[in-house]
Amino acid sequence: MASASNPLFGGATVAQLYLSAFKAFPEKNAIVSDSGVYTYAALEKHCNQIARLLTAQGLNRQDAIAFLVGNRREAIAAIIAAQLIGLKNVSLHPMASEEDHLFVLKDAGVKLLVVDSKKFEARAQAILESGAVGCVLNLDDLASGPGLISMSSTMTESAIDLEANASEITKLSYTGGTTGRSKGILHSHRTVVTMVTYLLATYEWPAQIRYLATTPVSHAAGALILPTFLRGGTLYLMDKYDAQDFLARVARYQINCTFLVPTQIYGLLDLPTLSEHDFSSLELILYGAAPIAPARLAEALKKMGQIFGQLYGQAEAPMALTYLSRNDHDLNRPHLLRSCGRVIAGNQVKLLTASCEEVPRGEVGELCVRGPLVMDGYLNRPEENEKAFAANWLHTGDMARIDEYGYVYIVDRVKDMIISGGFNVYPSEIENCLAQHPDVAMSAVIGLPHEKWGEAVTAVVVLKRGGALTAQQVIDYVVAHKGVVNAPKKIFFETELPLTALGKVNKKMIRNQYSEM
Repeated sequence: MASASNPLFGGATVAQLYLSAFKAFPEKNAIVSDSGVYTYAALEKHCNQIARLLTAQGLNRQDAIAFLVGNRREAIAAIIAAQLIGLKNVSLHPMASEEDHLFVLKDAGVKLLVVDSKKFEARAQAILESGAVGCVLNLDDLASGPGLISMSSTMTESAIDLEANASEITKLSYTGGTTGRSKGILHSHRTVVTMVTYLLATYEWPAQIRYLATTPVSHAAGALILPTFLRGGTLYLMDKYDAQDFLARVARYQINCTFLVPTQIYGLLDLPTLSEHDFSSLELILYGAAPIAPARLAEALKKMGQIFGQLYGQAEAPMALTYLSRNDHDLNRPHLLRSCGRVIAGNQVKLLTASCEEVPRGEVGELCVRGPLVMDGYLNRPEENEKAFAANWLHTGDMARIDEYGYVYIVDRVKDMIISGGFNVYPSEIENCLAQHPDVAMSAVIGLPHEKWGEAVTAVVVLKRGGALTAQQVIDYVVAHKGVVNAPKKIFFETELPLTALGKVNKKMIRNQYSEM
């Protein structure tokens, strides 16, 4: 009889997938970076060496190892090496605060921290002094001693004997913490292997992938590495994003695939010299991690072509809940530019009310999902698991509607929805409206406490260079296009919006700032 615990029916592990790529394409270039190149064979050998070093450092199977690294080829080798010996990987975001890093290290029970000492030496020292982790291993040699790169070079390159167990935890992710205390998300091999399978089956990958990672490989950009390897593609690393440098690398290496967050796309569109660059090699620009303004997406299609694919997921069900294909990025069907695509085959999705009843087709409800993509749960948070898995569905916290053709439209986060005068107001709809104004670069809409209305719709607006608008003109524009219910009661103008470490607009910080005014 089939059983999840029976090895006869066990699934693949992440380590097994990496090894299959290494064996299939030994002579091809796996990683190209400013510091050098790894062929697949060379990458495998270095991963084996690092795996043995980590074992020599006292790490045992299912111990937690953390990484605070930039986009370096040696860092990727270390992350893969941890998979080969069954460790739980924890990625610290390079832009997070010291307080956030210390919390994650303690909460996850991390035994060893690998640090890119060229970028984070001071942070590593502070972490070591805090006692949050017992051992810090720098990538590079320092005055205090040799680093991982030189230490691993003394280890044997021979193959590691895998103890494959697909039920083990392979990754421990942490939520951004913008709506409260950050939570550790447990991903077994089932989740990650499912994600990789869905990505390979759904995205319109180029025949010979040349993928440029522009955002931290510790997060969304890193999720595309294993699919790239399984197709025998080459990963190109960019450690610090700059629009001009990005375009130069695209031309130099004939990059045909990349991942960008919306703010990066906006930066490209606002670049006066965009049309002077050759980006004709680009076949697929994947984007996600934050909502994109439909007006700016239409601008991107006009300036860069029909090469965009939108991914939607969340840390609890990563990267592959829905997908809006290149063909669906169609200026003749502009309504689709508001959609995050259709549900990826393999996911079960329903829109539910607060009492877990399904809403009628076309109406707004909370997007809930089932399937093998879903996390195992939150680390040491049984009360949070109970809420997240109510009625045996993963509750994403996103309000959405689904049209008659199966396209999903995210309306807003449940916690971002504003109730003003008894009406439900969705900030994203107002933000999308403002994005169509020729003088508006970005905006963030929040609700602030109000004696009469309960919550007052409030807009924080960033104008384009040379743009000129008054608060009343902004209000009048929203009234004209979205009606009086959606009209902001207050307008604030800023030169930029605060972003989280993941590149999303930090509405928690905005609320705190303006609630005191």
